[in-house]
Amino acid sequence: MCAIKLIVGLGNPGSKYEETRHNAGFFLVDELARSFSASFSSEKKFQGDIARTNIGSCDVRLLKPTTFMNLSGESVHAVASFYRIEAHEILVAHDELDIPPGTVKLKQSGGHGGHNGLRDIINHLGRDFWRVRLGIGHPGDAKKVASFVLQRAPKSEMDLLVNTIDDVTREITDIVSGDMEKAMRTLHTKK
Repeated sequence: MCAIKLIVGLGNPGSKYEETRHNAGFFLVDELARSFSASFSSEKKFQGDIARTNIGSCDVRLLKPTTFMNLSGESVHAVASFYRIEAHEILVAHDELDIPPGTVKLKQSGGHGGHNGLRDIINHLGRDFWRVRLGIGHPGDAKKVASFVLQRAPKSEMDLLVNTIDDVTREITDIVSGDMEKAMRTLHTKK
């Protein structure tokens, strides 16, 4: 069984944002594309870069919206509608302020927690999609959040983020095939 048919990485397009914390979702789908020999192509009708690959025995599309974070839902909705993918068959990877670097959480449904990319996807699809929450930590002051997520993390934090992306990549076959409990047990266990 294939539980996930579309994996979306959230981020902002352009070299200005390339290595910022807010692009954690892009980092993950880029690693999945590399690991599963997929290459992205720009698709105007989807307002994003899209790739297709096999993960396990499942046909999966990878998406990086090029709409900028706040309008991510437009791109996700376009792909989901075109390929007839239901919200519960979508996995969205995104940066998460509420968990520390080096931590990853897999969950289905929920709110947006102030994340504008998630807010827009919820507006277009509802809440039923899966999320991979990649911890980036919090600057400690709500007024500093906007600049914090748009900055490059120090090497020590980036190394932790890369480790969590590697962890998700190792579990992605279980996630795509629907063995969420097994993946959660592994990903949520502190090393």
